[in-house]
Amino acid sequence: GCEPDGTQLGFGRYGTKSLRAGRLSYRAIEAARRALIGQFNRAMSGQFRRNGKIWVRVFADLPITGKPTEVRMGRGKGNPTGWIARVSTGQILFEMDGVSLSNARQAARLAAHKLRSSTKFVQWS
Repeated sequence: GCEPDGTQLGFGRYGTKSLRAGRLSYRAIEAARRALIGQFNRAMSGQFRRNGKIWVRVFADLPITGKPTEVRMGRGKGNPTGWIARVSTGQILFEMDGVSLSNARQAARLAAHKLRSSTKFVQWS
């Protein structure tokens, strides 16, 4: 069969696509998700809760470890301090459905400000 590679919309009508490879922290992903939901709730009042849907297509699954300052060398690896997700060029980060085009564009623009990598708004055709 044909294996999807995450560069095309699979669930919603609108989405955000990364334009360069890099890393995203779990905090940036969550901040972007909350920005999407907040924009939809402000713009559509209660209609988004009934009709709208958001898919997060990127998942932070790589632990980042760090040792405390002024600790001697050795004695193993440090404790996990956070999680990151590797993002490739053209990967879909978020998908949206059940919202208008103008609301989706505005929400994607707000979410892009929360992410470190540059993104692009895509539309299902």
